[in-house]
Parts: sequence; structure tokens; C-alpha cells
Amino acid sequence: MNPGEKLYQLRLRLGITTREVEEYSRRIAEGEGRDNFYISNTRLTQLENENSNPSIYKLYSLSVIYRVKLTELFASFGIDMSKTAHYQAMFPMEKTHLASIEAASDQRVAFPIRFDPGLNPLKTSLVSRMVELWGEMPIALMASLNFAHNQFGYIGLNDYSLYPLLRPGSFVQIDSRLKEVLLSGWRTEVERPIYFIELRDGYSCCWCEITRGQLILIPHPLSGCGIRQYEYPREAEILGRVVGVAMRLVNDSEPRPLETPRLPRRS
Repeated sequence: MNPGEKLYQLRLRLGITTREVEEYSRRIAEGEGRDNFYISNTRLTQLENENSNPSIYKLYSLSVIYRVKLTELFASFGIDMSKTAHYQAMFPMEKTHLASIEAASDQRVAFPIRFDPGLNPLKTSLVSRMVELWGEMPIALMASLNFAHNQFGYIGLNDYSLYPLLRPGSFVQIDSRLKEVLLSGWRTEVERPIYFIELRDGYSCCWCEITRGQLILIPHPLSGCGIRQYEYPREAEILGRVVGVAMRLVNDSEPRPLETPRLPRRS
């Protein structure tokens, strides 16, 4: 169905005439104080019967009148708004900026609604093991997270293995395709690959080395934690490499800074 036919079918479904659309758009134009929103009977007929592209203002009026999302009308004219996040990722900005989340897609993804009441927040775990009830929510920007190959982990409140690089209570994104332990190729500790490991009695998230059939879990030197060693792969399995993290920089339990005392005014 071409764009004109789509507009015609939307109008036909509501049982309104081109004259009525003209009148409704006139009211929108008056409300907005701009003639751009007005769609004449002649212009609407042209849009329905010819290969013609309306302005963004007229598309807005049509979306209001026809009770459809503006993104649906965009799609009719070959503009796929669900690709917004994909293209934004292709052109990273050099300067720090705010990133707005546009609910441009009707796609939905499973999202945790209720966590298992028996979970222990002190221990590191996979998010999928922590959730008791999953629901659905619009995915929009989250499409760039690549759910097909990713899992999500939670760093337990008692897990200081990579502190202060990864704080307890953080959520990490795990790429299950990246299981090979790299032993070189980084310049600083920030660049060193981090892995999420499943153990017999739980999980761990830290740096790794494999030597003579032993998987060595290496903590951050400032963490105060010791090196651990497991037979690999009998006692430990690498679930993947950490490729993203959501982390609070200030804990709710941390004391608020005291206000600077004001000096008394001189009389």
C-alpha cells in the first residue's frame, strides 16, 4: 500500500470526508497559530491520489485527526523511526551531552516487574535468576543493547572484587559471545577485559587469567579481596565479557555533605 492509499484507508475507516479533514485541520492551525497545520481539501486529495509528500506539520494534523501515531504515518512515507537509536550509535558525539529516550517504536521487551523475594542482594547473580515476574515495556532506545547475545548481571552488595572500578549494587551487560580470556592488548586497568563467571556456589565478576587448567579470578588491587583459583572448566564457567555497566556513584546510605557555615555579618 502506497502512502496515498494508506491515508485514504485511514480516512475511510473513520467515515469522514476530505471537507471534514479540512475543517478539523483548520481548528488545529488556529489553535497552534500557524497556517502550516492546515490541510485544504485540494491538498488532501492530492496526497491521497498522487506521489506527494506532506510537511511535518500536515502529518501532525493527520495523526491527530486519524487517531494514529505520528511514527506510523512516518513509516507510511518510508521513515522508520525504530532505527533512530541504530543510526545515533553510528555517529557518536565527541562532546558530553544528554541523551533523550524517544518511544518511537512499538516493539516491546521483557522487563523485570517483581524480584524473587528469596534473592540475596549481597551476592552477585544473573538478573534472570533474580526475577520472579517479567512484564513487557517499550524497547525504543534499548534496541541497541542487542538482547539476542546479552545477559545482565547484578554485582552483590558484598562483592567488592573490582571496587572501586565496579561498585557493589551495579548492573552489568554481558556479551555471551565474548568468552575467550584475553591476556594482553590493554594499556590500563580500565581497558582490561572484565568477565562474568558462574561458580558452583554463585557468580563472580572480575578480571581473569587461565593457566594450566586453572581459572584465576583477579580482584582490583584496591579492593582488599584475594585472588581465587578454580579448575577450569569443571569448577567455573565464563558466561561472557562485561561490555556495559549501570552504576550509582553515590549510595543512599552515604552521609550528605555538611553545609558550609555562614559567617556572621559585620555590623
